[in-house]
Amino acid sequence: MNAAPLRVGIVGLGLAGAGMVRALVSHPNCVLAGAAEPHDLLRQRFSDDFDCPVFADIKDLVASDDIDAIYLATPHQFHKDHAVLAANNGKHIIVEKPMALTVADCEQMIEAAEQNGVALVVGHTHAFDPIVETMASIIASERLGRLSMITMMNYTNFLYRPRRPEELDSARGGGILFNQVPHQVDIARFLACSSVTTVRAHTTAHDNARPTEGSCTALLGFENGVAASLVYSGYDYFDSDELCDWVAENGQPKVAGHGDARRALSELGGSDEESQTRSTSYGYGGNRRRVPAEGAQTGQPHFGVLVVSCEKGDMRPYRDGVLLYDASGVSEIPLAPSDGTFGRNEVLSELWTAVQTKKPAARDGHFGKDTVAACLAIQASANENREIQIAQESKSIS
Repeated sequence: MNAAPLRVGIVGLGLAGAGMVRALVSHPNCVLAGAAEPHDLLRQRFSDDFDCPVFADIKDLVASDDIDAIYLATPHQFHKDHAVLAANNGKHIIVEKPMALTVADCEQMIEAAEQNGVALVVGHTHAFDPIVETMASIIASERLGRLSMITMMNYTNFLYRPRRPEELDSARGGGILFNQVPHQVDIARFLACSSVTTVRAHTTAHDNARPTEGSCTALLGFENGVAASLVYSGYDYFDSDELCDWVAENGQPKVAGHGDARRALSELGGSDEESQTRSTSYGYGGNRRRVPAEGAQTGQPHFGVLVVSCEKGDMRPYRDGVLLYDASGVSEIPLAPSDGTFGRNEVLSELWTAVQTKKPAARDGHFGKDTVAACLAIQASANENREIQIAQESKSIS
């Protein structure tokens, strides 16, 4: 395509937004054209590095004629209002996971995008990982026969990384159910290529000082008969990257650090210092961002252990690609090494294609809404200790 590059502004220069900066700088069809961030220090760091506008308020960014699209990485409770504002200003949208905190909010975002003729992509980056895309194409080819089962497991230090108060408040989108489990749900839904119809789940909140869901076990049933089991724990004890050849989530080499996050958190002087550390150290220009070392040996980005079972064989990721297990033994499908942008380049490409073709993206607002519905069903199943049925027409739960 010979169209002009898509001029993208980033809204929110925290951890996710800072990661998207690097992807935009290297993307062939998108350019970094501005940012909006209320935190003075993060805004100054960005301004020092890039010769493009940076605003304190999203309203100023989306009003600019020099911006075609925005990447929305603000706190979850603001996604709906910010996406509607962007759509009403004619800007295409990538919104970070979760799309929103309620199905009704997702529907308002979809309606605003459709009414204003803008593309809407939900950036669940791990569903764009090369290993997931490769597995999806193998499933579609029926090389291993019909898909039957998906097994996912991820143990991390998520809950003990420095957090802002809302990140520990489930009502405002805190905890693993809105921040980490959506990656698993999105991967499972993308591979199953079907709607989630039933959910049975159990969650735990072990730490009164961090009073939100920190672990989850869920069984998802799909309309086409596929089942997915999801396990996630963010309590910083076991690290499942030990089972992934010590390749980190972003594909970079990793050193074992069991309990390190808990110990580092205990050295901070309370919630104010924790919140400040979260913003300044993990946000744009911070010293704790996981930036790949120059020349470092890379593996495939991933989201924990993943085994995909079909009637004629199984698949799983490994450091360099995907392993296939069938009646003839084990075979490898090697993939190109990670460049450290872990899915964000692919998210940008999906938006670019949707804008150029004027066709809905594969992970559009409707896809994102269904992931939110499944995560809310997980929460309801755990709270009510029962199986939840998801009605397909309205995505209501019962």
